[in-house]
Amino acid sequence: MFKILKYLGEFKLSVIAVILLLILQAYCDLSLPSYTSDIVDVGIEQSGIESAVPDIISEETFESVCLFSEDEDLIRQHYSVNEDGNFELQTADKETMNALDEAIGVPMVMVSMLRSSDEAMVSNAMMSKEQALGMKYQMLEQYGEELSDMIVSQMAIMAVKTEYESLGIDLSSIQTQYLLTTGAKMLMMTVLMIAAAIAVGFLAARTSAGIGMRLRNRVFRKVVSFSHAEMDKFSTASLITRSTNDIQQVQMVSVMLLRMVCYAPILGIGGIVKVANTRTGMGWIIAVAVVVILLLVGTLMGIAMPKFKLMQTLVDKLNLVSREILTGIPVIRAFSREKYEEKRFDRANNELMSTQLFTNRVMTFMMPAMMLIMNGIAIAIVWFGAKGIDLGNLQLGDMMAFITYSMQIVMSFLMLTMISVMLPRAGVAAERIEEVLHTEPTILDAQQVKDGSLEEKGIVAFENVCFRYPEAEEDALSDISFVAEPGKTTAIIGSTGCGKSTLLHLITRFYDVTGGRITLDGIDIRELSQKKLRSMIGFVPQKGVLFSGTIASNIKFVGEDKVSDEVMKEAADIAQAVEFIESKDEGFKSPIAQGGTNVSGGQKQRLSIARAIAAKPKVFLFDDSFSALDYKTDAVLRKALHEKISDAAVIIVAQRISTILHADQIIVLDDGKIAGIGVHEELLKDCAAYQEIARSQLSESEMKGGRS
Repeated sequence: MFKILKYLGEFKLSVIAVILLLILQAYCDLSLPSYTSDIVDVGIEQSGIESAVPDIISEETFESVCLFSEDEDLIRQHYSVNEDGNFELQTADKETMNALDEAIGVPMVMVSMLRSSDEAMVSNAMMSKEQALGMKYQMLEQYGEELSDMIVSQMAIMAVKTEYESLGIDLSSIQTQYLLTTGAKMLMMTVLMIAAAIAVGFLAARTSAGIGMRLRNRVFRKVVSFSHAEMDKFSTASLITRSTNDIQQVQMVSVMLLRMVCYAPILGIGGIVKVANTRTGMGWIIAVAVVVILLLVGTLMGIAMPKFKLMQTLVDKLNLVSREILTGIPVIRAFSREKYEEKRFDRANNELMSTQLFTNRVMTFMMPAMMLIMNGIAIAIVWFGAKGIDLGNLQLGDMMAFITYSMQIVMSFLMLTMISVMLPRAGVAAERIEEVLHTEPTILDAQQVKDGSLEEKGIVAFENVCFRYPEAEEDALSDISFVAEPGKTTAIIGSTGCGKSTLLHLITRFYDVTGGRITLDGIDIRELSQKKLRSMIGFVPQKGVLFSGTIASNIKFVGEDKVSDEVMKEAADIAQAVEFIESKDEGFKSPIAQGGTNVSGGQKQRLSIARAIAAKPKVFLFDDSFSALDYKTDAVLRKALHEKISDAAVIIVAQRISTILHADQIIVLDDGKIAGIGVHEELLKDCAAYQEIARSQLSESEMKGGRS
């Protein structure tokens, strides 16, 4: 949750704008029930008369009201005689109107009751002020328990209606005017609320999309900086899931946070304030409902949270299995393993489905339980509200407004519970993203690099190099020392798993040595920037990797501005790729599918070699890069390399002795250690490990003939 809030913090202005718009939306939303209540209570029941303070009153009634009021001066101060001889209310503020309502309310009831009892109308001439007030107090004492403020107000308004009728005022026009005015206010509030909701949706979507874009950029840049050790730690499938599915989860929840989670407390608190102002005495119903909702949500989250965490791990597992099966389809078909792989996929798929079903089943209790609570609240309000209406302590419109506010309060909690279904999973996703972002690469540039001191000759030297993989118990390479010079070819050969490829990976700093050092032109490669080091190296991996685009874009991979068309064609010629390139209709502009699936293995290797040559490095690293070539192409390519690349050091890892037969220096690795160094003839005489390899690949005549 806090990690997602941290992401939102990067868009402060948008978040502030959203919160302000949500406050406006909530204000409009919370105003509508009040207007509805006014339409029912004032517009319908009171014929549009809003208070016990009449706008116009006859002189006779006015004098009687003043006689029974303790605030006669206040009343006379705000009424004046009009041209018809009646008293008309002058403009007054809200505070004055409240004071007038208290001053006039009971006197209007007194006047109405005296009239209904057919008693003679009392005037100042017939009764003193003290007598009138005494009669008022006597009535209040007699009916005190029955005359609540609400009843007094209603009786006073009825008296005002009677007064208006006696003056010939059209009550229907007053009612119509009130209903139209209140309806117009409701319509305006609704339009404003809709506009605010649309603006919130737009800003929330834009903010969440921005969060997703930034996270993808950060994760991608971090992953690109990872060494092989970090890649092995996370696995490619997991990194893909974190870069796509996990970020999508965070992005989706960010929208929900802005649109629902931020709105829920605003609406809920506003609803509670409105409920408190209704003075219905039923606030305890809301309190009980809130406690029940919190217990419900807490229980369900406690059950579902562990499964949400497990779900992301199972998504990783499913992606891993899917990736393995899809990339290995040719092998699977070749060995008729379709049924087995289908079962393996089904196991991973069913595990994920079972976990999802469990969490969904738990969460299915949420909505019915919330609806039960909402309906229970409505029933309780109607039950106790009806009693209040019967006693005269509550009006119908107030009860309707209370129900609406109660539903809004519960809805705010419902919004939170809806997001609570998604939030745990998004929280796990955010943790997984942060795990990637907070992982520091083990291969880092030195604080002070020596790029400027590099002579750029291309002399690579291993000095007592040892290397051990992370968490391994034994060294993969031990005490490796040799020098690879420019213009010469250094070949590395040995049995499978002896550390040949690892040795090349140390030169490129895919891993760092754990003992000794590797130098380039006398400088420890750890004291060079990775960019400078790798700009000096042309690396051709064991498995040729091509990128979607064209043949030209793959050969010019180091940059269009650094590789001209002439250099590209020369590199392709040296790599023996021109023949098959020109056989294509579009030549160098021929498209390459993702992963190079539309070219053969040998063509892929030749294009990979051409790409390295086009970069014009000072050190070439060929990691068994000729294995897919036929003997003729292999021989021609090596001859071209020897003739046209005379100023660079060439280091070749090979399985075939025929590939390295003419190397200037052959290093034989055995179990991570150097078993022999020399040329072919010397090793045939002195190195048992090399002799064993040679006997398995060469005939007797070839072994006796040496390099001839």
